[in-house]
Amino acid sequence: MTVADKTSNVAAAGEAVVPAASRAERFTGYDVEAFEVPTGREENWRFTPMKRLRGLHDGTATATGEIKVESDAAPEVRVETVGRDDERLGQAGVPGDRVAAQAYSSFTSATVVTVGKETRASKPTVLRLTGPGEGAVAYGHVQVRAEAYAEAAVVLDHTGSGTYADNVEFLLGEGAKLTVVSVQDWADDAVHVSEQHLKLGKDATLRHIVVTLGGDLVRVSPTATFADKGGDLELLGLYFADAGQHQEHRLFVDHAVPNCRSNVMYKGALQGDDAHTVWIGDVLIRAAAEGTDTYELNRNLVLTSGARADSVPNLEIETGEIAGAGHASATGRFDDEQLFYLQSRGIEEETARRLVVRGFFHEILTKIDIPEVRERLQAAIEAELEAVGR
Repeated sequence: MTVADKTSNVAAAGEAVVPAASRAERFTGYDVEAFEVPTGREENWRFTPMKRLRGLHDGTATATGEIKVESDAAPEVRVETVGRDDERLGQAGVPGDRVAAQAYSSFTSATVVTVGKETRASKPTVLRLTGPGEGAVAYGHVQVRAEAYAEAAVVLDHTGSGTYADNVEFLLGEGAKLTVVSVQDWADDAVHVSEQHLKLGKDATLRHIVVTLGGDLVRVSPTATFADKGGDLELLGLYFADAGQHQEHRLFVDHAVPNCRSNVMYKGALQGDDAHTVWIGDVLIRAAAEGTDTYELNRNLVLTSGARADSVPNLEIETGEIAGAGHASATGRFDDEQLFYLQSRGIEEETARRLVVRGFFHEILTKIDIPEVRERLQAAIEAELEAVGR
C-alpha cells in the first residue's frame, strides 16, 4: 500500500471529530480534510499562536519552494531520495494533527536513511536540511531505518529561512540501537512544525534528543510507540528561547506492550520579552503494558522578566501491574542560594549566573555523545547568554 493509497482507519473524511478525553482517543489520519481546521481553542493547539503558523493549519500555505537536503553519511549507511510512492514510508506512525496530514499529502520526495542488519556505523550520519528561503513554503519527509541489531547515530540539522512542515520517522528493528539528535537552529524568520514518529521493535534502544535554538515559531511533536516488548526509550530535550520566540515541544509515549521502559527529560531556558516555551508530556500506559517503567521530567529556567514557560505533564495508567511511573515539572528563576554560594567564594555575579545556566544544561549535554554537536550547543548557549550581557 503506497502513501497515496493510505486513508485513516479512525474516521472518514468530512465526519466530525469528537474531542478526546484520553490521549489514546485522539484522532489520527492521512486525509487533511478529515481534520477540522484548528482555531486555537483545541487542547492540541491552545498554546500555539495560530496566526504565526502562516497558513500551515488551514490549507492556505501552498508549497512555493523546496527543502535542501545534504548528507554526510557513514560509509556503512545508505541515504536515498525516493518518491512518495515508496512502500516503506508511513510505517512508523500516522499524522496526529492537520498540519502533519498536510505535510504528508504535500511532500514530493523523501529522504530515507537505512542502517542495515547487524551493521555498526563508524561515525554519525548528518543530514543538513536548509529552509526554502524567506517568504517561501516547503513540505518534507525523512525516514531513518535501523534494521535488526544495527547501531548508529543520526543528526538532523535544520537551518535557514522560510516556512516548513514535515513528518520524520524513526523505525528500529529487533535489538537495534539508535541515537538521534534533531537540531532546530533556524534563522529568526523561520517557522517549523514537525511531527516525529518513533517506533521501537523488540529489545530496541532509542535515545532521541531534540535541541531547539532558533526560529520565530518551532513546534516539534515526537510520538513514540513500542512494537514489541523490551523496548528502551530515552527522550531528551534542550531549548533556549529569546525575545519573541515561540518554542513548543509536545511528546506522547504510548506504552501498549509489556516490559518496556521510557525516560523523558527536557530542560529549557528563556530570556527577553514575549519569549514563550511550551512543553507537553503525555505518557499512556495501556492495560496490556504490564511491567512498564516510565518517568518524565521538565525543568524551565526563566532568565529575565517578560518570558513565559508553560509545562504540562500528563500520565494515564490503565493497569496496576507496572514497575514504576511518575512525572515532575518545575519553572523558576535563578536560585538565589546558588548565586550567593558562588559570590561568597569570590565569583562575580555575571560569571556566577553563567555557571548556574551551564550547570542547568549540563545533565542534557553530557548525554549527547557526539562531540561536535555537544561543542556546538555549548557555544550556542554561551552566545545566548552574551545577548543579554550575562
